[in-house]
Amino acid sequence: MIGNFHYLLPDTVGFSYPTEYGEIFKQLTQAVKSNSKIIFSAHCHDDLGMAVANSLAAIEGGARRIEGTVNGIGERAGNASLEEVALALYVRKDHYGLESQINLEETKKTSDLISRYAGIRVPRNKAIVGQNAFSHESGIHQDGVLKHRETYEIMTPQLVGVNTTELPLGKLSGKHAFAEKLKALRYEIKLEDQVTLFKQFKEIADKKKNVSDRDIHAIIHGSEHEHNAIFQLDNLQLQYVSKGLQSAVVVIHQRVDCL
Repeated sequence: MIGNFHYLLPDTVGFSYPTEYGEIFKQLTQAVKSNSKIIFSAHCHDDLGMAVANSLAAIEGGARRIEGTVNGIGERAGNASLEEVALALYVRKDHYGLESQINLEETKKTSDLISRYAGIRVPRNKAIVGQNAFSHESGIHQDGVLKHRETYEIMTPQLVGVNTTELPLGKLSGKHAFAEKLKALRYEIKLEDQVTLFKQFKEIADKKKNVSDRDIHAIIHGSEHEHNAIFQLDNLQLQYVSKGLQSAVVVIHQRVDCL
């Protein structure tokens, strides 16, 4: 009787390493002969952080089915992240020469759905689906992406269902990213004037992690508002008490030149 047979070689404790695991599949695919179609499957756990690498090594060795989970959730340290395996096959198809049947554009949506129902948050730095996967905070990275996107992005965010690349402004951001933000906010400011604004931006960035669009608006219009302001803020103290009375102490003075 001729049919399809599936042979599963699981590494359920995440002990193996890519060269070793891949070699097992290579030897089996060469040694096992049958008139029936045999599909070798890999099932890897991430105890040593090598579940995806082992799965890809298994593919190189002849495996044609990978067992894993979205977001890599699972027992102990989890299973191989299917989205990482699928994107590796797509981005490096020049090497693997194989394709999956996964609709890659549904990747982020599926990840968010699984995260919500499982009650397990996806780490910000998680490959493919993490919040920082297509976010560039370093000044040199932002400059590189703005000049040539492929400099720091080996795949587009749209490929996995993410709308766009994020360039959050912070203390590591450079002049190029700041200038692009001004354009995005519809400001037309001369280069010489941007120098002063950039210095003010860096002062704010040193005090908070991310500088928002509202902060940029405040920087640009701040000098005008300060010039016309009747009162000036001297000190602000906030007090937060869990389940208690929240309070704030504000110290201001009236400007003499506005009397």
